[in-house]
Formats: sequence, structure tokens, C-alpha cells
Amino acid sequence: MDFSLTEEQELLLASIRELITRDFPDEYFRTCDENRKFPTEFFNALAESGVGLLGIPDELGGVSADMMTQVLVLEEIARMGAPAYIMTEGQCIHNMERFGNKEQLAKTAEAGLTGIPAFSLAFTEPQAGSDNNRIATTYTRKNGKVYLNGQKTFITGAKDYPYMLVLARNPEPEDPKRCFTLWWIEPTAPGVKLNSLHKIGWHMVSNCEVFLDNVEVEESAMVGKEGYGFIHMMENFDIERLVIAAHSLGVAECAFEDAARYANQRVQFGKAIGQFQLIQLKLTQMAIKIQNMKNFVYRVAWECDNKLPMRLSAPMCKIYCAQSACEVIDDAMQILGGLGYTDDSRISRFWRDTRVNRIGGGTDEIMVYIAGRQILKQYENK
Repeated sequence: MDFSLTEEQELLLASIRELITRDFPDEYFRTCDENRKFPTEFFNALAESGVGLLGIPDELGGVSADMMTQVLVLEEIARMGAPAYIMTEGQCIHNMERFGNKEQLAKTAEAGLTGIPAFSLAFTEPQAGSDNNRIATTYTRKNGKVYLNGQKTFITGAKDYPYMLVLARNPEPEDPKRCFTLWWIEPTAPGVKLNSLHKIGWHMVSNCEVFLDNVEVEESAMVGKEGYGFIHMMENFDIERLVIAAHSLGVAECAFEDAARYANQRVQFGKAIGQFQLIQLKLTQMAIKIQNMKNFVYRVAWECDNKLPMRLSAPMCKIYCAQSACEVIDDAMQILGGLGYTDDSRISRFWRDTRVNRIGGGTDEIMVYIAGRQILKQYENK
């Protein structure tokens, strides 16, 4: 497979660098982070430039793009120090194209045209994180309406995105294996209450507890097929894990470049610290990890574009890139020393923000569980 960039991709990445360098210096993102403010201006600018429209179908006002191009964009935005972890609009579109109805797809695209992801994913509950079978939020029917009741937690973007996808259980399913269904709601609907949670990182996007008290929706708010909510989300997980791996790669590159520049500038004991072999060892090991991450991310994106199975490769890519990014950023902080541990250095922000990539989208332990089973299946009859 050939991972060389096309001329169009090179021009696209150059336009991203120009936009961020010209209009969004790190001070902008630092201020958003300190004030826990969603970087609306940045995402509006991405949409206006066309970058934020990638993945949205042409007929809905967007720009069609393969997964490789979308991954390259995520990587480059993160490499420039911007919060690529918020860029999930392509993932939202992918979901609605596969199992949403026309109205839901149109609403997703309409939100995406502003650069803002259309919906948050309301799955996790206080007693149900990795164990999805413990999800207790229910949906019931009465007088032609559907009513949602329950509690969700750690819902990213609940206060920032216009819609929400809620995974809920039918308390009396015909088939016990088909008890989960997805529902499309508005966070401002009667009966929805949001409580902000304060996190170590990801300060530029909200994270909330969501309480659902007899939230009334129409049957048309069902997303996908009834009873297939979790199965639909299984299709989403592989893409989500690739997206997490891509912005893990980009932020690791940014931290590495900051550390390498600093190692050339910082003088101790009469010479630049980059001249010391222990610093050179760190930089070399960081570069190796980044190259491996890049190869892995591009390979899985290629598999996605060629409609190849990602059930094994996506979780392996996610766990490797999330762990490696944390290691690279930690080494970058070590090279910067005390400066790296202050808010004056964006390394400290990366250090806080990237750690959650080993939790969100499936923990490291769940990635091992999924990948391990797939590996064993390959050798069952050999």
C-alpha cells in the first residue's frame, strides 16, 4: 500500500497549517482551556475554510472525503496544537449514513456545516462503563409516545452539541438479546437535566451527568432499528477508535517537535541539552514510537477505505497509539523539565488531555479483551 500524499491532500494540510498559524496561536487555545470555553471560533473557521466539512456528503453541502484524508486532517490539526479530540463530525456523519434516517442525517449535516459535532453519545452510566449490559436507562411507550428515564455520566459535549444519542433498554423486550435501542433527543428538552463534571483535561468541551426524567419523544426519534442499538454502536466503535488513534498521533508529534526544538535551545553545563546522550535517547525513542503510530493509523484508515475488517486492527491501533502518545508526551515534559510542568508550556495541556484516550472509546483493558479474542479466533482450527 502507498501512503504518499496526493497533491490535494498536501494542499489541504498546508491550508490547515496556514489557518492555525495565522488566526489561532496557542494563546487562543490556552485561554479556551483556562476558561473552560468551547473553541467555537476555531471550529467555525474550519467549516468556513472547508476543512470542517470533510466527510459530509456533497449533496448535503459538505465535501466528500475518504477516511485516509479525514485521518490526515485530524493528525495535522492535533500536530498544530489544536484540540482535534473535539472533531467528531465525520464520525457523526458516518453513523447517520449507516443507520440514521434522512431527517437525522440532514440535522447531522446541518450542524456539521458550522463545524460543530451534531450530537453527543450518551451511553455510559454510573454502574455501566465497560459493562454495557448493566445499562439501566429505559424507554417505555404510552399513548403513542416514547418516554426515556435514567441517568448517564461522562457525556462529552452534552452542553455544547445540539443533539444527543441515548442508548436505552426496553424493559420488556421480545428478544432479550435485542433490548437496546438508540434515541435522538435534544439536551434542552423537558425532563433533561445536565450537571457539569470537572475533569483533569479536555477543558474545551463539556462533560456532564445527564438525568432523563420522563423525556418524551416521538417514534421517529428512534435511530436505526429497534433492538439493534448496541449493534449499531459496535459499527461506530471501530471508527471512534481510529479517530482517537489519529489525534493521539498528532498531539504526540506536536509534543515531540516542541521537545526537539527546546533541546536545541536549552543550555546547561555549557552546551545545548540535546548534545547529551540521554536526551538523544529519549528523542530517538519518541521518534520511533511516532513512526510506528503513523504506520498503524494509516494502515487502519486504508483498511476502512477498502472496506476491510477492522475488528482486530482498530482496538490494537487505539491501545498502541493512546499508550505511546502518553509516553511521548511524558518524555517531552521531562525534556522541558520544570517549564513543561507549567501552564506556560502547552506540553502540560497535552499531558492532561491525552491521558483520557486510554479510557474513552474503550479502556486499554477492553481493547486487550477485544483484540485477544479476535487473535484466538484466527487460530481456533489451525
